[in-house]
Amino acid sequence: MRYLSMGQRNGRAAGWTPALAHGSRLLAPALWIAAISTGCGTSAHSDPAEKPAGAAERTGPAAPAPARPAETCLGVHDKGIWSDLDDDLQLALPRGLTAARVSAAIDRDRALLILSVDGWPTKPYPLHGDATLTVGDRALALRPGDRAELAPMLTADNVRDAVTPAARDRDRDGIPDPLDVLMGAHKTRLNADAYTEGYVSMSYPLGDVPREMGVCTDVIVRALRNAGLDLQRAVHEDIRRAPRSYPMVKGKGSASIDHRRVKTILPWFKRHMDLRSARLDDPADPLRPGDIVFMDTFPSKPGPDHIGIIGDRVGADGLPVVINNWTNGTTTAEMELLGWVPVTHRFRIK
Repeated sequence: MRYLSMGQRNGRAAGWTPALAHGSRLLAPALWIAAISTGCGTSAHSDPAEKPAGAAERTGPAAPAPARPAETCLGVHDKGIWSDLDDDLQLALPRGLTAARVSAAIDRDRALLILSVDGWPTKPYPLHGDATLTVGDRALALRPGDRAELAPMLTADNVRDAVTPAARDRDRDGIPDPLDVLMGAHKTRLNADAYTEGYVSMSYPLGDVPREMGVCTDVIVRALRNAGLDLQRAVHEDIRRAPRSYPMVKGKGSASIDHRRVKTILPWFKRHMDLRSARLDDPADPLRPGDIVFMDTFPSKPGPDHIGIIGDRVGADGLPVVINNWTNGTTTAEMELLGWVPVTHRFRIK
């Protein structure tokens, strides 16, 4: 039995590959990887003070000061997976943000600012930079690029001192769990593990397949682990606790494979995660970055057979990209799937 396979249906059978999305532009895979892989130690922008050789001196009114380039990584302490990728990890904010849509929580103990958009934790910022932003009676020590990004949005009315509740921060790093899941998904994208089918015996708990390989469910396993949730252990213990909820599992199950099968982990998600609307356009329950979606690539067969995580970027089709590992021959990446692959379930970490 070929578990976890996305199969070869429709356009994929003819060699079709989902588009890789970066912002609102579609990029060829090599360009897409280059566009997201600039680390904190380097900058994708030239020095605004530099002039081309032989350039004439400017006369007349002085030109406006150039905007500060955005920081190339988050620069925050994340207790999750693969710390070697932290310097490559950056998140996107929705376009056109105003102060009315945002709020910021300041964690002084961790030197961390969590920005929320429409009440949803969206991006963390470190508070140990040399570019001070004064907001009301608060002086925020930001990096130059972060200061330029936050200055138009923060006011004395939307900034407060607060600590992420322990119930929403399993690994106690100050980053809310849904945001930690999104960051973990991006780390799997940056790691770019190759889709590799097959049973792999692994340790327990906190077991994993070799880093260079994975399937769609491994994106979820690793992203949840970034938030401090060991899906391998959670599923294995739940199978023993409630075997009737897992009719597809024989005996006591296997800690090496059960959490890597889409249909097997669905009962666990229904029992332990926050079930949200499966609609893509529900105004009362919109898609949020870090949401986990189960998808159906074989309409002729009952139930979902693929899984991914809603990303923070919007594709050319106007819908959020999905961070996932698609099928044989692909690596974990952002893809535009929502417009044509049906979503059967959507969950959010509690």
